[in-house]
Amino acid sequence: MKNLQSLLKDSGYKKINFKLSKTQHLLIKAKINGIKGSFILDTGASNSCIGFDVVDHFEIEAKASKNKAAGAGAVGMETQISNQNLLQIGRWKTKNLALVIFDLTHVNLALTQYKARPVHGIIGADVLLQGKAIIDYYNHCLYLK
Repeated sequence: MKNLQSLLKDSGYKKINFKLSKTQHLLIKAKINGIKGSFILDTGASNSCIGFDVVDHFEIEAKASKNKAAGAGAVGMETQISNQNLLQIGRWKTKNLALVIFDLTHVNLALTQYKARPVHGIIGADVLLQGKAIIDYYNHCLYLK
């Protein structure tokens, strides 16, 4: 009998390990446009996003957006958008990632208050849906196809 990892590998899934932060957030390493970053893996976030403060870090071209962001206790936040970014998580890639850009200061402030490390952004449901994600919470693994 095959285990979950073998079965998913045979089905074309890529295994990506994640860590659990002191705040119980799922932390994942990823590259945007070839540049490394730290992210929260958030099944409740509709879109993947980064903070205004890391736009230059990831060499992103940001454009104005009329949409407002809400989440983690904040609402009506100004946003920008960046289209057609390359995202790589482990050996999984997508070349057409749209990123929402907004002020993540409140997220990182909450993390640092609990002595957890700040993050560059959030990997949301848009990526999880595109990658047909399977999350193995017990073994701290994300599988993307």
